[in-house]
Amino acid sequence: MGNVNAGILGTGRSYPEGVLTNADLEKMVDTSDEWITTRTGIKQRHKAAPDEYTSLFAVRAGRQAIESARIDPLDIDLLICATVTPDQILPSTGCLVQAELGAHRAAAFDLAAACSGFIYGLALAREMIRGGRIRYALVIGAEVLTRYVDYTDRSTCVLFGDGAGAAVLGPVEPERGILATRIRSDGRYAEHLYAPGGGTRLGTTPETLACGLHYYKMRGNELFKVAVRAMAEVALEVLQEAGKEARDVDLFIPHQANQRITDAVAEKLGVDPSKVYSNIAWHGNTSAASIPIALDECVEQERVRPGDLVLMASFGGGVTWGGALLRW
Repeated sequence: MGNVNAGILGTGRSYPEGVLTNADLEKMVDTSDEWITTRTGIKQRHKAAPDEYTSLFAVRAGRQAIESARIDPLDIDLLICATVTPDQILPSTGCLVQAELGAHRAAAFDLAAACSGFIYGLALAREMIRGGRIRYALVIGAEVLTRYVDYTDRSTCVLFGDGAGAAVLGPVEPERGILATRIRSDGRYAEHLYAPGGGTRLGTTPETLACGLHYYKMRGNELFKVAVRAMAEVALEVLQEAGKEARDVDLFIPHQANQRITDAVAEKLGVDPSKVYSNIAWHGNTSAASIPIALDECVEQERVRPGDLVLMASFGGGVTWGGALLRW
């Protein structure tokens, strides 16, 4: 099994029908469409209804990916659900998704690496397949971030949206599939993006709720600088490991956090703007779901074709970051 490489065999995506536009936000908080568009590139984001939840979208995206890969749910050996917005504390959302999909033979769990969760999941699943421990893995990034957004904080409420993206991984010929991955983190930057309430440190009390401590807090300017540097570095690392250069890349799919971050990373790498995929205008920042949603859109639009070199890079709270290079 030593010569088996892992590749993406199928993709899927799902998000709420509900949409929150910049015009809607203008009525809720002191902001404007021009302000949001100029600073983030976002025009709208999908927002889950009160009776919708993370696993609902994860299951839909996962089912599409399984059908796209032309395998049976029972073929899946590993199911990773990357999320920081689980349905509940116990059990894991991965186990709830597993039950709904009928993937009863899979080991299922949640992975909490914020916006880098999908890349982390890819890296783990790839190594399990390469090592011969498993044959097929389903990696899902799924979030309902709008539940944790403070709609009185104009610096954060404009950013986040809901949705899920998924990919089935399995064995492919050695020159295809995932050529390199890197995952990194640095907890010293934890308070650049975090939600202090709701865990075992501060708990969930009338006081924490009244103070909005379960909402996301962000130091945007500091996060921006670290994100651009980290994403560019990790992208170069996976390119170097595979013996490739930025000019060899056919498609660059960065985490959709902020259009200015995407532009800065692409410029730093020297990737042609025409090869950079962006959907942030229509989805906002969907955390772990952003890269797999974008990948599935690229597959559907035929932006990615067999033999293409695809580069992915992410950055998220923790802070975490990661990169992956694939030969499609």
